[in-house]
Amino acid sequence: MQRTQLLVAAKAVAMALVFLVGALAGRRADAATGYYLVSVYSAENEISVDYKYWNAKRNGAAPLGSPEIGIGYGVTSRWYTEVYGTYTQTAAQGTQFSSLNWQNDVLLTQGQYWFDLAIHTNIEQYTRRDGYGLEWGPVFQTEVWRTQLNANVFLQRDYRTAGSNNATQLVYQWQVRQHWKPLLNFGLQGFGELGRWDNWNSTATQSHRAGPALFGTWHLENGHKLLYETAYLIGKNSGRSAKSFTMRVQYAF
Repeated sequence: MQRTQLLVAAKAVAMALVFLVGALAGRRADAATGYYLVSVYSAENEISVDYKYWNAKRNGAAPLGSPEIGIGYGVTSRWYTEVYGTYTQTAAQGTQFSSLNWQNDVLLTQGQYWFDLAIHTNIEQYTRRDGYGLEWGPVFQTEVWRTQLNANVFLQRDYRTAGSNNATQLVYQWQVRQHWKPLLNFGLQGFGELGRWDNWNSTATQSHRAGPALFGTWHLENGHKLLYETAYLIGKNSGRSAKSFTMRVQYAF
């Protein structure tokens, strides 16, 4: 890695640590990776402003939403890092800042095999209650002609959170994406929570949701681009039947 890349990477890490320390100042929303697929291909030296939003309408419960805003950076073609804040929206409490996150995704293989493998990590510092969360796990992607296939499995655990069950949880996500035109790809996405990694919940209490998804990239002048994805998911959210809308927009430059 060149000296300039090392300096930029060091600055990115330092900024992330500053943000984390500054945010140590709630109730945890459902993990963001329960609604957005982790894809770890990044453009080297590319900065992106990342906005995400999901909304779930659950049977027998008030609607729950969560906007997120962050800054991402492609340190190399194999390493993507992002710092982002998460908010929760409820009818009773309105919109409140709930956590600060530091995500890192690193590709371990890049074209050597029929699939690519990466490691995803995310540290979540809660701002409305004590403690923090850690998520980590493998990310798989492969291409079959013009069809992109993704399958990810993550472990999630809370630490130093009083009065809660801190057992390690197992979650998954998958995607089928058909490449058509730059502005419009289409496919399917699915997400789920199985319970403790070593003792899954009963089938009736697990959460699984899936539905159609749209994707696209709008190439702007000077190499800038606007990326979007959106999905409509049907199934269970936190053990209750729900219908969820998700969207993500990135401005990359």
